[in-house]
Amino acid sequence: MNTRTLWIGLVLVTLLSFSVLLFFGKEIYRLKPPIPEKVVSDSGEVLFTAQQIKDGQNVWQSIGGQQVGTVWGHGAYLAPDWSADWLHRESLTILGGWSESEFGLSFDKIDKEKQAMLEVRLQKALRANTYDQQTGILTLTADRVQAVNGNAAYYAGLFMNDPALESLRESYSIPANTVKEKGRMDAMNAFFFWAAWACVTERPGSELTYTSNWPPDPVIGNKPSAGVVLWTGFSVIMLLVGVGLLAYYNARNRSDVIDRSLLPQDDPLGGLNPTPSMKAVLKYYWVVVGLILLQILTGVITAHYGVEGSGFYGLSLDSIMPYSISRTWHIQLALFWIATAWLAAGLYIAPAVSGHEPKFQKFGVNLLFFALLVIVLGSMAGEWMGVMQKLGLVKNFWFGHQGYEYVDLGRFWQIFLFAGFIIWLFLMFRALWPALTKKSESRELLILFSIATVAIALFYGAGLMWGRQTHLSIAEYWRWWVVHLWVEGFFEVFATVVAAFLFVRMGLLNIKYATTGVLFATIVYLAGGVIGTFHHLYFAGTPTAVIALGATFSALEVVPLVFMGFEAYHNLQLSRATAWVKAYRWPIYFIISVSFWNLVGAGLFGFLINPPIALYYMQGLNTTPLHGHAALFGVFGMLAIGLMLFVLKGLTIKYRWKTGMLRIAFWTMNGGLMLMLLLSLLPVGVLQTVASIKVGMWYARSADFMQGDTMETLRWLRVIGDTVFAVGSVALALFVVGLKTGWSIDKTQKLYQD
Repeated sequence: MNTRTLWIGLVLVTLLSFSVLLFFGKEIYRLKPPIPEKVVSDSGEVLFTAQQIKDGQNVWQSIGGQQVGTVWGHGAYLAPDWSADWLHRESLTILGGWSESEFGLSFDKIDKEKQAMLEVRLQKALRANTYDQQTGILTLTADRVQAVNGNAAYYAGLFMNDPALESLRESYSIPANTVKEKGRMDAMNAFFFWAAWACVTERPGSELTYTSNWPPDPVIGNKPSAGVVLWTGFSVIMLLVGVGLLAYYNARNRSDVIDRSLLPQDDPLGGLNPTPSMKAVLKYYWVVVGLILLQILTGVITAHYGVEGSGFYGLSLDSIMPYSISRTWHIQLALFWIATAWLAAGLYIAPAVSGHEPKFQKFGVNLLFFALLVIVLGSMAGEWMGVMQKLGLVKNFWFGHQGYEYVDLGRFWQIFLFAGFIIWLFLMFRALWPALTKKSESRELLILFSIATVAIALFYGAGLMWGRQTHLSIAEYWRWWVVHLWVEGFFEVFATVVAAFLFVRMGLLNIKYATTGVLFATIVYLAGGVIGTFHHLYFAGTPTAVIALGATFSALEVVPLVFMGFEAYHNLQLSRATAWVKAYRWPIYFIISVSFWNLVGAGLFGFLINPPIALYYMQGLNTTPLHGHAALFGVFGMLAIGLMLFVLKGLTIKYRWKTGMLRIAFWTMNGGLMLMLLLSLLPVGVLQTVASIKVGMWYARSADFMQGDTMETLRWLRVIGDTVFAVGSVALALFVVGLKTGWSIDKTQKLYQD
């Protein structure tokens, strides 16, 4: 297939995919769950107002938001899903009241027939939509008002300082007085009520709730819809069809036979003389290594909160570093060091490719470096101040904690980071421009590299599309543009292009083959990845068409990942093709591991949770971090390390490396990650899923279930994988430090002359 056809295909796929994504985004705006102007009792008493609900969303965000349990299944995995928990408690109160008044016994004491009768009545009462679209008033019955007030009192005690709930707070890792003011607590209760109401209230003219019957809870009538089951089956069919077609394409067009006679006998990069701006990139990797170690430390603390809710091996930490902060920093630091490693690699590659060092390029590289430091430290400080309730709701939005997972940093820091990406884009293009304007065989690959660079810089701007009191469904739509589309879409493309480019520059890969291969891979990635964004939004107050689209195209996302084994094998062959390539063995091995984790983490574990029926029962369970850890670190983290090592090799090209620490780092980081997944996250997630299917989501997330002996044992088993992984991270850090001190370099063996 010629490149012209592939370019046309890429343009068409991009335009069509984004058209669909934007059109149904408009439908989400139109069909989102309404926020009532007033919530009143049938006697006219005002319980909540629209402004209270909106302010309550901001209060929830300020304490960590999605880092403290989940709402609609999105967020942290310690503490309940507040929507599911609220509905369960509300239903118990109503059923208990009816049972006492009619039979003189508690609900659990009456026979099954009477229980079934009351549950049917409950479902009719809860699922009925009593919202008046004309007046904007939502009316509740007296029974429900009593339950709502009971829930409000319970949550006030939990998030403030009821001594009777101290043990439960510890199980949930929620410090006493997380919410310090009654007014704030009242507002957050209003938000929790509204989020739960949307989960159980049927849309007008439909038998499905605003969240498509999520969370699973048979007592309130929340069961999977026919569409959820139907589109699950269709997604499996699409996966099989996609795999078949791609297998056919690969069989016809791919050859893994390497003609060693055509490969360079000497290292083409051996004569590379780094420019001043390329040398200035080195300091980025010092920061990367530091952030990796800090991320691991916060990860250890975060994981330990699951077994010792208020401390770390007896040391009380929750008063100064609550779970919501440690988890925020753990996730954010991962994004920061991965992004920093990638940005640094781009800044190194651009002048290397073009052979052009623009004026003041080194100054720009240094300026961006200090800007990134300010963003990292400033955003972390702001998040801590927000969670510790030291900021008002408006200041918290701008400088504190936004409460949305992966994009927790305040709006000011978001804008600052976006500006940093724009600076990076400017630095990249001024260095690449001579090569882009020159007709050469590599020009098309350079254009792809440039497109990916533009996409990475600009698409982060999707994180600026919501405001302080934007409706939760809308905020989730744009948030997943960043988390899925930006990271899993364009980062994936960037990764593919960069890996191909490195092999081309080393003379190990034919430029024509690389260009067509990358173009085709980009088409396949975007064909599924753009619309596949919707698989995160099945149950986020979105129309049912989102389930159909998300299921279909997320299955297509998996298709190219199935063939990552071929990619890994091909890259392994390249690493053994000539004697001089051995100097790049470990950078190449880290890139090979990316293919493995793409297959396992993004492909296998991703498809485990992507089908609608699977996610219906699994959303918000430990099957999600199973996929998240394997994909985020296994794919993007390993690639970041591989790119870092390639750059460091270029900066120390004259001498042979002592690779003992790299060997330890590679095997222990990959092995530790696998142990973490298989010994802890996977079995915990599977057991939670069984509980979710049998009883309901509220039970799968409850303290009674999660603090049981089996679960506690499985959580402790994570220590094994975490420890092995930490050893690898320290080994990597020691190696990088050793490049500066000299203990990682064998200066007795000079590979290339000056």
